Amino acid sequence: MHRKKHIWCAVMIILITAFDQVTKFFAQKYLSDGISLHFIKGFVDFRYAENTGMAFSLFSGARWIFIAITIIACVAAMWYIFSNKCSSLWLYWSIGVIIAGGIGNLIDRVFYGFVIDFIEPTFINFAIFNIADCAVTLGAGSLFIYLLFDTLKKKDKEKTDE
Repeated sequence: MHRKKHIWCAVMIILITAFDQVTKFFAQKYLSDGISLHFIKGFVDFRYAENTGMAFSLFSGARWIFIAITIIACVAAMWYIFSNKCSSLWLYWSIGVIIAGGIGNLIDRVFYGFVIDFIEPTFINFAIFNIADCAVTLGAGSLFIYLLFDTLKKKDKEKTDE
């Protein structure tokens, strides 16, 4: 049972990371000369950006710190899910999606010294981001929801045990 779960999670991590890298390749190839393309006019454009920081370009220039933190976080998360400590499939997949996003941006930081961003929401004033950022955000949101429901479930169980 665990082996099958591990294989599918590894496949998911590889596929999300590969999708992230392929989209960044095309963004760099076709958008790096300053071209902006409407994906959904008035909603989302594709525009190339190089981010040396983290979310919203915070802490720009701290490349090696980001690399170290990402490696430590990804290794710890992989150890947790692949050592059968993770009991819930929801938790397992949430962490796997976060790992995939972390690896996608880690690859950029190691090879380029920056993260390639290209998805620009135009309906609001927001940061430009990429598929890896989406994975980390969605995985973290899913993890938060899991932890919230798990906490509520434990509290409910404690009340019924009293």
